[in-house]
Amino acid sequence: MKRFALAGNPNSGKTTLFNSLTGATAHVGNWPGVTVDKREGTYRKLDEPIYIVDLPGIYSLSPYTPEEVISRNYVLDEKPDCVINIVDATNLERNLYLTTQILEIDVPVVVALNMSDVVRKNGDKIDAKALQEKLGVPVVEISALKQENLDELMQEAVKASNKERKGATIIEDKSLLHLISDVQIAFELKGIENPLFHAIKLVEMDELEVKMHPEAVETVNKFKATFKNDTFGSDFEALIADNRYEYIAKNYATAFEQASGLERKDTLTKSDKIDKVMTHRIWALPLFVVIMFLIFHVTFSEDILFLNRIFGLEITHEGWINFFTGMGYEGEPLGGIPSLGVWLQSWFGWLTGSLIDWVGSWMPAGQWYTSLVCDGILTGLDAVLSFVPQIMILFLFIAILEDSGYMARVAFILDRAFRKFGLSGKAFIPMLTGFGCSVPAIMATRTLEDEREKNRTIRLMTCFSCGAKAPIWALLAGIGAMAGFAGDIFVFTIYVGGIACAIIFALFMKLFSKDQYVSPFIMELPAYHLPQPRNVGAHLWEKFKHYLIKAGTIIAACTIVIWFLKSFGWEDGKFGLLLFEEANAEGEMEWVLHIDGSILAYLGKGLRYFFYPLGPLAGGWTNSTDGWKYVVSTLTGLIAKEDVVATMAELGLEEGTIGLSLAGAYSFAVYNLFTIPCFAAIGATHGEQKGKEFWLTLLWWFAMSYGFALLVYWVGALYEVAWWGGLLVTLALAGAVTGAGIVVSRRHKLALANN
Repeated sequence: MKRFALAGNPNSGKTTLFNSLTGATAHVGNWPGVTVDKREGTYRKLDEPIYIVDLPGIYSLSPYTPEEVISRNYVLDEKPDCVINIVDATNLERNLYLTTQILEIDVPVVVALNMSDVVRKNGDKIDAKALQEKLGVPVVEISALKQENLDELMQEAVKASNKERKGATIIEDKSLLHLISDVQIAFELKGIENPLFHAIKLVEMDELEVKMHPEAVETVNKFKATFKNDTFGSDFEALIADNRYEYIAKNYATAFEQASGLERKDTLTKSDKIDKVMTHRIWALPLFVVIMFLIFHVTFSEDILFLNRIFGLEITHEGWINFFTGMGYEGEPLGGIPSLGVWLQSWFGWLTGSLIDWVGSWMPAGQWYTSLVCDGILTGLDAVLSFVPQIMILFLFIAILEDSGYMARVAFILDRAFRKFGLSGKAFIPMLTGFGCSVPAIMATRTLEDEREKNRTIRLMTCFSCGAKAPIWALLAGIGAMAGFAGDIFVFTIYVGGIACAIIFALFMKLFSKDQYVSPFIMELPAYHLPQPRNVGAHLWEKFKHYLIKAGTIIAACTIVIWFLKSFGWEDGKFGLLLFEEANAEGEMEWVLHIDGSILAYLGKGLRYFFYPLGPLAGGWTNSTDGWKYVVSTLTGLIAKEDVVATMAELGLEEGTIGLSLAGAYSFAVYNLFTIPCFAAIGATHGEQKGKEFWLTLLWWFAMSYGFALLVYWVGALYEVAWWGGLLVTLALAGAVTGAGIVVSRRHKLALANN
């Protein structure tokens, strides 16, 4: 089977092309040794299937990022049968820089001019035939989004893969060419593959090449001593880059013909017009907040559009109540119409609950294995899986924002808003990735060149709620304490409040640090476009599959352990199963689990004293006889955050039995948001930080979660007793944050002035 590699710049449409070619055959993993996405799939529309690898998006083949090293090593070492180089036709000159480097490797190449439909729509023209003649490789105009000419592209790639191709360079400087030729000949005599590419990289003093060929460095250094460029001095990398761009502008970029002012259909593109509003200096942040609120309203609200709160809408018909609540009629009217997420969750919960009842009806009562299956495994999995509809809807919206190009603007907006406080948008990119999963988000911090900024970013990562924590928020959004404070607003404040807290914590880190460095942030904003259903569907399927695998492995194993610890213990001095048949209030016999005497209860009650300050009053999560259950649930979250909800369900803490006040619910939520993440994220952190920094990060996560949960609970409790007292404390805290912001901003301005 032939192997083709897709290579191109970020936002060139490379992944869209990959999804269009591979469809349902695509799967995602990690490259060996690094947590960078590895996408693989199969194209099946030709006589023989073609194996396709989607390389990470890169701007060059220099070893500045893990993505560049991965792409470079794959092409050089794995020797694909053909490299399909995706080029953004609307930005030809910059994209072709990577092309000139790929052409220096001895590998068949086909250039795919993507977004050709956009070029035509703008009234511009590209002479693909002329560009093909100058490049010396096939050039095909395509639209990955609209799936135009993809079959033609693959046919050209197959033809190219059947012919050998030698690398060629566009560097014209005679002195440089003489040096490159000498090194190339030396490499050829040693039998080194791709000698031209390696020779050019060694002349650039590429870090990887210097390590691989230290004996050849002396030859290059001798030449450097006799060479001096008026502009670049002896910086050969800059000189070669300048040669590339000069040649591209003179020979390749001429293939692109921009329409004149009268002929051009838009002087401003649609993306430019949208960005006038979405990235506006004043309105950008408020619009972002509104968009986030609408997402959570549609996902978590039990009163869509506030029809009950504003208009007093109530549903009294039993049939409609059952329809909207998943057969949940209890003799009382329904206040308002639930959102799509709540409606689907209600019916899914009814379905899984009915399944548990059905399984239980076929198993003998009072047996340990019945309790294990029904009260342990199925109850724990039900607590996690019943929230799948809401979580999938949330991920759907996030995928739409990402695929449309808006999420890239969010990083730009945050950078512009907070750079004056010494915070870079470059650090926000990994953090925003944390909304999906903390593991790749933590790994992405390696792109931050400043070690102190990298450490700060990792420590702030838990402020961004990962998908595994979503079931916790969904459960708390439906408890009684949220009846006067809508569940959608609660979840909204968790997500947006997490971002705000990340900024506040970063401010105080800067305040007590002598470091005033802010890394530069350069990011290409992709054009807005309608999300492609295939891309969004693939994203959701990956999330759903990951969720199911996790539920069937880690979470299922955890529920078995929790079931054993809660079901076995001491009763009347004897150790055994704590399941006994007793008469209920109506005199009927039923099986009752004496959980208070279990192993888990003894452990939880001992640990409860440590967490006691986080909610000791009525309605607090460490108060009452159930306090130890909340403590145990947070601890099992170290394995996987979904286990928090699964453990709560096994211990009888569900929507109808959770008696937390608003302050108690927020304290519990804040602790689980900021605390030490799952074992996988801890492992990823250990891979990025060693020694003291790693242990300081774990300490920071715990101290941040404990301290902020403590603050939230007691300020919230003060509001419940005397609202004016709570308001005064809130204003004092806001004043402290404002003061810190002013000090950091002044320091940053002073540092810029001194530089």
